[in-house]
This record gives sequence, structure tokens and C-alpha cells, in this order.
Amino acid sequence: MCGRYSLCADFDRLQPRLQGPLPPGLAAHYAPRAQVLPGEPLLIQRQENGQLQVGLALWGLLPDWVKDPATAHRCLHARAETVAFKPSFRAAWRHRRCLIPADAFWEQGQWLRRRDGDLFWLAGLWERWIGPDGSELDSCCVLTTAPNALVAPIHRRMPVVIPNGLEQAWLEPTDGHGLRALEPLLLPWDGGDWQADGAAMALDQPQLELDL
Repeated sequence: MCGRYSLCADFDRLQPRLQGPLPPGLAAHYAPRAQVLPGEPLLIQRQENGQLQVGLALWGLLPDWVKDPATAHRCLHARAETVAFKPSFRAAWRHRRCLIPADAFWEQGQWLRRRDGDLFWLAGLWERWIGPDGSELDSCCVLTTAPNALVAPIHRRMPVVIPNGLEQAWLEPTDGHGLRALEPLLLPWDGGDWQADGAAMALDQPQLELDL
């Protein structure tokens, strides 16, 4: 599910939602993207070392214990129901949650978007792989949950969406009770303010189905 999404907002509209330092050159080189695909760099909002920052991470999570990133399986999605227990996700679930800005996501021939056209946050996890030579690679995945009434006729899963105003709570590293307090955010969200549009563009790649 959600094998692609869009971020068509211009930078002036996007920037007020971003907090902390930006990646070098982002303001000058940012461009709206009608389709963001697996394996491409995603813009993410995260917290690292107690500081909010904006980063770039490849879509396809690479756990830090992987030996060879060239041959490793990379997960596009993580199931909300099992994210706390799966070895590939549990450390990131505790300490490296992120937010991915979007204005629509793709499901089986439909674009799902807010009726008011506003941006929203996809819930994600990120990891940093460090090679033997000290090279670093940041990667991420999107959390998924059971579908709401809008998405259910289209697909069996949908992305977790974090409501506006809860960004800091989502990004804060935590454990135990703090993680349990986040669990309601993983439930299907209300689709009343959303709509599904027919295919608005030709797709140049097949939909990927990697929902673990």
C-alpha cells in the first residue's frame, strides 16, 4: 500500500511546517514532486540529539545491523500492529520516529487527499546505517494501519497520519508508558475530511506491495 505519494506544495507553503535546521541547499533546490517513489530521497522531520531538524532519507528502511546495504531487503512499510516487536523496527519505534510531509497518497488507482487540499504528515521511522569506512546512509519507511471507511473499498491497509499539533509528541524519543500513549495515533483515522480521486496521471512504475 501507499507505494507512492505526492508533495506538490511550493517551498513557501511547506517551510512554515518544518522545524529546525534544513539540509544544505534545500531552499535553493527544492522542487514540488507529483510522485515520490520507493528508493527516492524523502524529506523528513525528525528529532535527533534532542534537537528538531529536517533531513533527507531514502524510502526503504535499512536497519543499522545490516552488513551489506547493496543486497539487503529494504522495507517500504512497517505495520503499526507489530512495529514494537519486529527486530527491523523496534529500535526506531522507540527512538527514531519521523514525519513525512505529503499532500496525497496513492492507492490502487486513486489519489487520497484532504478535501481542503492541506498538507498532512505521514508517520514514519528512520534509521542511520554507518559503513566500515564511516560512510552514512539515512533511510526511512512509512507506518501503516487498518483502513478506514474511505480506504477500505480501495485497499486493505493505509498509512498512519499524525494530526497537526501532535508533531512534538510523535517525534520525542520515549519508552514504556510514553510509547503506549502514542498507540491511539496508530489507529485508523477519520476519513470524513478526505476524498479519493481517480488516476490523475499515468504511472510509470508498477505499484509495490511491501507491507510487513
